[in-house]
Amino acid sequence: MPEKKWMFRAHDRARVESLVEACGVSPIVAQLLLNRELTAPADVTRFLQAKLTDLRPPEQLPGIPAAVERIMRAISDGEQIVVYGDYDVDGMAATAILYRCLKLLKSQVVYHLPNRLDEGYGLHVESIEKLANRGKQLIITVDCGIASVEAAQRARELGLSLIITDHHRFGSELPVADSLVHPALPGSDYPFSGLCGAGVAFKLSWALCQAHTGSPRVAEHLRDFLVQAVGLAAIATVADVVPLLDENRLIVRNGLKSLSRSAPTGLQKLMEKAGLSTKQQLDADDIGFTIAPRLNAAGRLGQAQLGVELLVTEDVERASALADYLEELNNSRNKLERSIHLAAVKQLKDVHLEQEDPAFVLASPNWHPGVIGIVAGKLAEKHHKPVILIALDKLGCKPGTGSARSPNGVNLHATLEQCNEMLVSSGGHAAAAGLKIDESKLAAFRSAFLEAVAEQTAEVDAEATMVMDAEVALADLDMHSLTQIEQLAPFGMGNQRPLFCALDVQIAEPPKVIGASGKTLSMQLNQHGKRIRAVAFGQADEWLPKLTQLETNIDIAFRPVINDFRGFRKVEIQLSDWRVHDAGSATSGSSSLPLRRHSKAAERSVARFSEP
Repeated sequence: MPEKKWMFRAHDRARVESLVEACGVSPIVAQLLLNRELTAPADVTRFLQAKLTDLRPPEQLPGIPAAVERIMRAISDGEQIVVYGDYDVDGMAATAILYRCLKLLKSQVVYHLPNRLDEGYGLHVESIEKLANRGKQLIITVDCGIASVEAAQRARELGLSLIITDHHRFGSELPVADSLVHPALPGSDYPFSGLCGAGVAFKLSWALCQAHTGSPRVAEHLRDFLVQAVGLAAIATVADVVPLLDENRLIVRNGLKSLSRSAPTGLQKLMEKAGLSTKQQLDADDIGFTIAPRLNAAGRLGQAQLGVELLVTEDVERASALADYLEELNNSRNKLERSIHLAAVKQLKDVHLEQEDPAFVLASPNWHPGVIGIVAGKLAEKHHKPVILIALDKLGCKPGTGSARSPNGVNLHATLEQCNEMLVSSGGHAAAAGLKIDESKLAAFRSAFLEAVAEQTAEVDAEATMVMDAEVALADLDMHSLTQIEQLAPFGMGNQRPLFCALDVQIAEPPKVIGASGKTLSMQLNQHGKRIRAVAFGQADEWLPKLTQLETNIDIAFRPVINDFRGFRKVEIQLSDWRVHDAGSATSGSSSLPLRRHSKAAERSVARFSEP
């Protein structure tokens, strides 16, 4: 793993003190707010309070008025409606939200999700034709469709009504439909484009409930549904890794409360199975690392329909059975992931020059196409280079399916476009993409891809950088200070959990490996008499041999957390990086700012945990 460059965010003591005075927050919270470019007291208040009532009225979302009018007419006329979703967590949650809403409004509705392994993502012409043959009259997409021009045209030819709700990027041509509901629709001025598919589905369901009630204040049973729907939208928002800002922050902050108090029956059973039912309060990590992977396992292994059924069923026995099955699927997915990871690491050493090559392209007929993206992401993060894993067809008759990840600014979409003539197809975004390729073109593609990445790498900062919010002493990490920091939660994309550093830290007890995966380290650290437990996820192989041989203190980069285990809460830290402590310069020869010099200026330039 390449050494990371450590840097600090700017700190302005006068601005911190001004925010402390204006908003009544602690200095460290003021510093963290300034780091997030929140300077106006009114913006700070909205950010910290995160009231659900601050959500924009649903009718402001582009396309919703026309969609509501068409759907309400379909319900009144008894038309056959299909909610057409996607097989990832966002698609499953969006499907569940809109399906449950339409069932409550007494519509004739079913849901349909494409199979990840057989059909792939999106609205397909073949699916449109099958649904038309089954007598369906109105299709409402969630989390897909905005780029499906051909499928939309086919729906029109068959006399099907089509409403598309989506949040993904669209092409130069928009599909023709009865309504397009999208936060970034061309010509609209909606101020926040970051909603996920379930966030859009929640807004549409909210508007439908208002239309049914005939008032902005909906009927009590619909209000109860919308509270649960916020919880589903929160799961999707975290799982889809959209920015936890603006409306997404409001959805997740309030959705976490909803999940704790009134989760749907199936989710209650899933959370019990996952050991979350005893937690005093849920956080975004509980979604990202516990709930979402179990739902995602169903989609990755071609059974997304069961994930949706879990989210919509009210049958306790069925919910319990589905939760058990999703747990089994997740365990199977974990085993597949570990197997693919081991094989990929071995192949990487055989096929590539680990240090010199700017990217890695790995392939095997023994890899599951639904799991390769997870492994590609982990390898990309570890090596700080773009990685593509390709699941080849076992018989060699069909194109292989590839999943690409880029952690360092290299634009995968643009890079794959340069190699387009060697691919059957490709698509995606800058940091994540997918592709189809014939095995015969693999070697030529690998060479062309590495060359294209090398050209881009010369233009981006390929060096891994860690930007610290502040330097702190371990003695300052207590429940009081962590409670202050948690005011900024939920943490995730666009609002990361604060990253701090501490200098001259002693490893008080030898690190040990914990967890079923054998990838997590646990250790006791000590700084000036303050002892604290630290964990390092996924770093056992890389760090354990080095840490056990150390005979000197270290500097650490970490994120502080509150560990809630069986109702007992205590402060711990999650290690992000470490390096050997150097009394002269804690940078250990890197090009980052000298941390010791920064530490000497702490009284005037480093945010400390202290009372206002």
